[in-house]
Amino acid sequence: MNIDEIFNKLWEIYTQNNPTSKKVYDLFTNAGEKVLNDHIAFRTFNLPKINIDSIANVFIKNGYEYKQDYHFKDKKLNAKHYEHSVNSLMPKIFISELIIEEFSDEFQQIIKDIYFQINFEKLDKDEIIYAGRLWGKPSYKIYERLRQESEYAAWLYYNGFVANHFTINVNELKIYDSLEKVNDFLKENDFQLNDSGGEIKGSKEELLEQSSIKADIIDGEFLEGIFKITGCYYEFAKRYPDNNGKLYTGFIAKSADKIFESTDLTK
Repeated sequence: MNIDEIFNKLWEIYTQNNPTSKKVYDLFTNAGEKVLNDHIAFRTFNLPKINIDSIANVFIKNGYEYKQDYHFKDKKLNAKHYEHSVNSLMPKIFISELIIEEFSDEFQQIIKDIYFQINFEKLDKDEIIYAGRLWGKPSYKIYERLRQESEYAAWLYYNGFVANHFTINVNELKIYDSLEKVNDFLKENDFQLNDSGGEIKGSKEELLEQSSIKADIIDGEFLEGIFKITGCYYEFAKRYPDNNGKLYTGFIAKSADKIFESTDLTK
């Protein structure tokens, strides 16, 4: 599967499961904008065959290269980002992983029990990025137990391996060419912004501004019944040139830390 087919598959699953994201996309395209992706993000655990490097492999084979790593102390995450080696307009890839050994023994055992349900013999490792939940039907009791220590882990337990979010490249917009304009347009059309750390995370001085809508609240199907949980969200990024006139392509950990909270059920 080539990179365009991979992105199309990711987008198809993302919009089917999270209809608000398609509504946002249509909002901008109907306004005459051409929507390009700044980056696509993924979540995983730091376990063999599903860690960052494993998830990144399919992108490496399709012309991407590693650029930078990040650490999120409070959320107990590591992350890396990748960029296409030739085409700068190809979306960047941001992959984070939960450092499970930094959690309680009970939490670690739950994650390992989930992990051991994955049948790697039947799994195409290049397709893991959109394989969804590779373990059995989730338990709401386990979901809530994971949430006690990590909203990230609970989200991943239910949603599995999918694109956590797509990100509109604000630099390529013609009308809504600033985060202020983007956010006002979204609020005028009744979309709810993630305001943790402010509606705009980052600054022109830091060379990157980001904002996002809150994740869809979806009906989660659990062994115990239907419960309201969070799905995915849409992000928006505006980048600025450095002193050499080169557009900044990295990420700011303290901003990403707040963006992660777009899927928090309690926010």
